Amino acid sequence: MRFEWTYQGQERLLVRTFLRHQGISKKLLAKIKFQGGKIFVNQTEQNVLFSLNTRDMVTVVIPDEEPHETLLADDVPIEIVFEDQHVLVVNKPAGVASIPAQYHPRGTMANRVKAYYVAQNYPDQVVHVVTRLDRDTSGLMLFAKHGFAHAKLDQELQQKRFIKKYQALVSGTIASLQDHDTIALPIGRDLSSLIKRQVIETGQQAETEYWLAKRDADCALVDIQLHTGRTHQIRVHFSAIGCPLLGDELYGGAMDLGIERQALHCYALSFIHPFSGERIALELPLAPDMAKIANKI
Repeated sequence: MRFEWTYQGQERLLVRTFLRHQGISKKLLAKIKFQGGKIFVNQTEQNVLFSLNTRDMVTVVIPDEEPHETLLADDVPIEIVFEDQHVLVVNKPAGVASIPAQYHPRGTMANRVKAYYVAQNYPDQVVHVVTRLDRDTSGLMLFAKHGFAHAKLDQELQQKRFIKKYQALVSGTIASLQDHDTIALPIGRDLSSLIKRQVIETGQQAETEYWLAKRDADCALVDIQLHTGRTHQIRVHFSAIGCPLLGDELYGGAMDLGIERQALHCYALSFIHPFSGERIALELPLAPDMAKIANKI
């Protein structure tokens, strides 16, 4: 894959420093050097110690990524929401894990995306997961289509420039829900379980902002935006305030209201494109099983 930039500075600058400012890491530079990549300045091949002058054009050719043989391909159709040569956004169904585990090497979104890359004969076939969702959470999931895009998107995540919004169906003491509020309670491991989390003073800071969309006597639909990214954060926070998610048996959710998975859907995802600089804003309607209940409220 080829990338080009023009150096606009007035003072001489090493290619190595310039490329670091473009987000190319030492690891990626090593890959370019030792795995068949190239660096050109004004169409002439150079190394990273070459000094740039104003308006020099720098071209980097990054070698294709060989597929990981350990990631198996599952030929199952995926619903693509957005795709270009750098990123892929899909609609993950409930009941499908994001990535394989040691004893569950197939059946995940990563396996399905691998099969899609193979079918499309893409030169880069390594699957880079940027945003994950719990197995039973549905909605928007972001993949980078090569390592450079992954690195730049990870930087954006660390700088908290992503916006992820969810919709959830909750029950319990729903009369106590405010029109708009923020749940700020620390979350840590529940030592009685390998997977469960709990609100605990010694946990990590966690903030969940929500807006009440509608409610009736049995349940409510809430819009949610995370300001931190703790494991099971939405599920733990709403359970802690007495309003667990429908279908969320692990955290005390009602199992008799027509849904048997945690009623949580990532419906909006917004991020700065790693190369165009444009903000990409994507939205999905509620998943059908949740919509069926929400439409009755």
